[in-house]
Formats: sequence, structure tokens, C-alpha cells
Amino acid sequence: MRRGIAATALVASLALAATACGGSDDSGDSADGPVTITWWDTSNATNEAPTYQALVKEFEAANKDVKVKYVNVPFDQAQNKFDTAAGSKGAPDVLRSEVGWTPAFAKKGFFLPLDGTEALAEQAKFKPNLIEQAKYEGKTYGVPIVTDTLALVYNKALFAKAGLTEAPKSWDDLKKAAATIKDKTGVDGYWGSTQAYYAQSFLYGEGTDTVDAEGKKITVNSAEAKKAYGTWLGMFDGKGLHKADTTADAYAHIQDAFVNGKVAAIVQGPWEITNFYKGSAFTDKSNLGIATVPAGSTGEAGAPTGGHNLSVYAGSDAAHQKAALKFVNFMTSAKSQAAVAQKNSTLPTRDDAYTAEVKADPGIAGYQTVLSAAQPRPALPEYSSLWGPLDTELPKIAGGKVSLDKGLSNAETAIAKLVPDFSK
Repeated sequence: MRRGIAATALVASLALAATACGGSDDSGDSADGPVTITWWDTSNATNEAPTYQALVKEFEAANKDVKVKYVNVPFDQAQNKFDTAAGSKGAPDVLRSEVGWTPAFAKKGFFLPLDGTEALAEQAKFKPNLIEQAKYEGKTYGVPIVTDTLALVYNKALFAKAGLTEAPKSWDDLKKAAATIKDKTGVDGYWGSTQAYYAQSFLYGEGTDTVDAEGKKITVNSAEAKKAYGTWLGMFDGKGLHKADTTADAYAHIQDAFVNGKVAAIVQGPWEITNFYKGSAFTDKSNLGIATVPAGSTGEAGAPTGGHNLSVYAGSDAAHQKAALKFVNFMTSAKSQAAVAQKNSTLPTRDDAYTAEVKADPGIAGYQTVLSAAQPRPALPEYSSLWGPLDTELPKIAGGKVSLDKGLSNAETAIAKLVPDFSK
């Protein structure tokens, strides 16, 4: 999960006006010329897109029979725009799809199944849990190009000053560490988030989730979930624990405090690696500690899997689909992923892309070690939308405006409307 990319409506409309649908009649292809495919890239236009644009040129140089029309689409607009375009006209041949979009678009028939195609020729090279989250009803609809998850990131120097030699293994351990850090350094030890995505690890630590997708049951208000959210709520109150920030700018406040040494630990994803290094606390990159998120009462730790897949539009004609499959294979290769990781500090989705050069970045090397705790999302088209009700209720709970029981009951009612065939 990455923050939405800010862009003006004018820039977005101009970019999209320049696109051509690979399956439409206006692609500009000639009978004996190269096939032109369109790729909607949803990466950060400033920090990440240039790396992908360079790879597009490399692909075109090696494949004279294919041209790629590159379009950078703001991440926070792409899902709705693709949904509209795929249902009418103007959809791209390839979409950089957030993992949560994959089952929804696959269910609508917008994505091409990739099993047995050139795009997945090296499927065995990819991390199995990432291939799993690209599936819907047994078929694979995306090739993982970049992954992310959550980890406990911490300031090694502040931990050492407090006499702490290792990262906390449980939430109780983190509370104790926060109090010690406060006593020894005067700095808060931990600052938690009220966003639902960041609270997901508390659910996993109790062996539950917002829903039981296989059993078709809403579990956000179960005894296990109440215990999980009770632990989450307790991380805002106590010595060395920063109170909940329920403002619209909470994300920025937490991030800025951490990178400048004003709080010793937070839970965060690898999309912030480059920004960690810009802070005064991490001019020495080796000061960045990265550990698996703390475990719950089950003794198990888990974090949500995020990231992006490359998916192929099912509405394109055979020639455009063939070119798109070749392009996806190239962009998700070990060589391409290593190049992206080195330039953008993002996590590859296959082990052979973690080269020595890539792992020279301590942020990438650190996050690689926590990927084993990343849990794929269930292949439920509505799953990502289930965090919406919780994003409404959790800040109210953390801010003391509603009780935990009332807030979870409200969330349960709202979720029931999103998955009406699920029982409570």
C-alpha cells in the first residue's frame, strides 16, 4: 500500500487523452509495422517513473516489433479510470495494478489469465505468496513487479542509548521498550497509526482478519478481533507511547517525527526507504533498524502484503496481447527488477533479483528479511474496500469519540453492506 500520488486533474486528463487502447481500431499500427501497446504505470511520477521509462526504451531497443506508449496515471485515480475504460473503450493493454485490485478486475473479466503464457514463463522464480495474491478462482491474473509489507522500523542509536540490544518481539515487549526509551532518552519509544492497513498486523497476531473469506463470515467484531484492536488501542496510552493522531496529516506527522529522531520506532513500509534516508536521524543509513512486526498473543506475527502486479487487458486483440505478454515478461525479469530496486529502493518479487548490489541498500536488505511474515490477501474482490469502514471508525475509537465495542459494531454493519452474502 502506497500513499496516493498527488497530481492535478489537468495533468491527469492530458496524460489520459494521449492514450490509445491496444484493442481499439485507432492504435495506429500498420500491417507491416510494429505493434503499439499502451502501458498505464501507476508509480510515483517524480521519483519512480523515470526508471520505468528507461526500461521501456530498453525493451523497445531489444524488440523492434513492439512499441510502448507509456502513460503515468496517478495511483489514486487509476483504479476508477481503468474500471471505466475497460468497461467501454480506451483501456491500456497493460496496467500496473495494486494487488488489491486484481481479484475485482479479474471477476469482471477485464484481466487476461496468464497461466502458461510468456508473461509467467519464470513463475517458479517468484515468491510463492506473491503469486498467490495475484490469483482469482485458481487462475493467475498478474505478474508481481514490486512488493511491500509492513515492518517495525526503529532508530538503532536511540535503542542503544536506552540499553536495548534487539527489536521487541511482541506488542507487550514494545510497550516495555517504549517506557525504557522514554526514561533513558526523553524521546517517545513508539508512535502508532490509526489507519486500518496499519492495524492489520494486530489482527494477524490474534489469528484473525476482518472477514473469513472461505467461510463467508464477517469477523471484524469477533472476540479475536476485539482482542487485537484492544491491543492496538493500548499502544496509544502509556509511558513512551505517543497519543493517537487523528488529524488528516497524521501520516506525515508520524513519518517526520521518526526520520528526525523524535520517536524511536514506528510501523512502516518500504515505500518510505528513500525518505528515511533524507531525515537527520538516518544520514548514516546503518542506523535504520528493520524487524518483523511484533507478535500478538498467539505468538505469531503477520503483516499485510502490498505491492503491484502487471496485468494484461483481456479486451485487446491477439496481436496486442502477444506483445503485452512479452513486455510483462521483460519488465518483471530479474534484471529489470534489480534495476528498479537499485534506482527506486523498492522490493523485488523474486529472489534472483536480490543481487549483491541491490542488497547493499540496508533498507532493501532489511525488508527482505521480513517478507516471510507477509500474508497474501484473500482472493476476495471486495477485500480492499473493507478497510474503508475501519478507516472511519478506528480514528474515532483512538480519539475517544466512540467505544471500541461501538466502533467495531459500526464497522461490522458497514462491511455487511459491502459483502451482503457474508454472515456475521
